[in-house]
Amino acid sequence: MASQPSPSELRRARFARRLPAALSELAGPEQGTVCLPLHLAWSGLTTFDLDQPRLRMSYYRIVLAEGLHDDLVRFLNRDHLVDLWPTLRTLVSRDVREVWESSFGELAHSAQAAA
Repeated sequence: MASQPSPSELRRARFARRLPAALSELAGPEQGTVCLPLHLAWSGLTTFDLDQPRLRMSYYRIVLAEGLHDDLVRFLNRDHLVDLWPTLRTLVSRDVREVWESSFGELAHSAQAAA
């Protein structure tokens, strides 16, 4: 009898299906004000000034947790993600963190370099 996957394994599989093929696909905005659609920012703030570090961090946390593939590509910026990752990885769920770091060695490396 096969064992059922754990809730964590199911979440990780769901997050993994959403990933871009490469970080270079993340061509989101670098600066300015961005309004997230309600399917991403369904609870609270929907407009984020990316020039403000705290708002930028909140924006990235929301998109990583709630975004589908097209959202990730549209709203995340590769350079910002790599720069923010050492701190951002502590603000997202373990499942999100492990999926992104196992898929993109550059993120795992940036986290180790900052430690």
